[in-house]
Amino acid sequence: MSGHQPMQRASDFDPEVMLVFDQYVHGDIDRRTFLERVGRFAVGTMTAAGLLGALSPRFAEAQQIAPTDERLEGRYVDYDSPKGHGRARGYLVRPAKASAPLPLVLVVHENRGLNPHIEDVARRVALENFMVLAPDALFPLGGYPGDEDQARGLFAKLDQPKAFEDFIAATQFLRSQPGTNDRLGVVGFCYGGAIANRLAVALPDLAAAVPFYGSAPPLEGVGAIKAELLLHFAANDERVNASWPPYEEALKTAGVKFTAHSYPNTQHGFHNDTTPRYDPEAAALAWGRTVEFFNRLLRA
Repeated sequence: MSGHQPMQRASDFDPEVMLVFDQYVHGDIDRRTFLERVGRFAVGTMTAAGLLGALSPRFAEAQQIAPTDERLEGRYVDYDSPKGHGRARGYLVRPAKASAPLPLVLVVHENRGLNPHIEDVARRVALENFMVLAPDALFPLGGYPGDEDQARGLFAKLDQPKAFEDFIAATQFLRSQPGTNDRLGVVGFCYGGAIANRLAVALPDLAAAVPFYGSAPPLEGVGAIKAELLLHFAANDERVNASWPPYEEALKTAGVKFTAHSYPNTQHGFHNDTTPRYDPEAAALAWGRTVEFFNRLLRA
């Protein structure tokens, strides 16, 4: 008999709890404040700490593709980032038996660094026949620490301008890999979605960008975007969605090609299958659209 309860869904929690949890995971409030605010929703044997535990990631149970999967070749790589932190690190993964030149995809994590979930996502992309790099923005601070709370704490200390240069360096390192067709796309989640938007502004040779619930980039740069965008939004995500209408207007004004989807009854983080915010139907639909988008724009 398993010691784990089945993973709950967002609808199992009071909407106020989900709102406070969103504030917590984005560093707007600390753990103590979270526990204080959700205390009144703790009923029966479920304590405030129990609520936090129920909402926290369960990486092992959600893993879809093992790191040892023989269809893939994956390894950790270090590379130069002269304008960033000097050196950077990421997880490079590719199909084991690719014959034709592979398109390139950068996978950008949430605000916790390169955790097991994002490594799993990188393997999912690689299995679709792409060369993939998932950088770890926390590498200058010792890398993903193995604990989500500690990772959020480290993230608050990160030099963000240098971290962004590390992501630029990651795209250059990815382009330097043999056996590729040099067509580059980026997909990112939450913080990574914001980075995907900013990379679209910064990289004129980026072909495709897919931000999942990512905040808009500085609007004065939108005219520089040459990539096509596929934007995924959660319906219940006031913080991110507030930045969309002016961003949409700027994209239209600049003549940028884009498609945006909002997924009904979903929470920020709906693609992340390690927590109750995961929505299987919306995640599958968004992922299918993402793979199709990359296939269309990145294949030679």
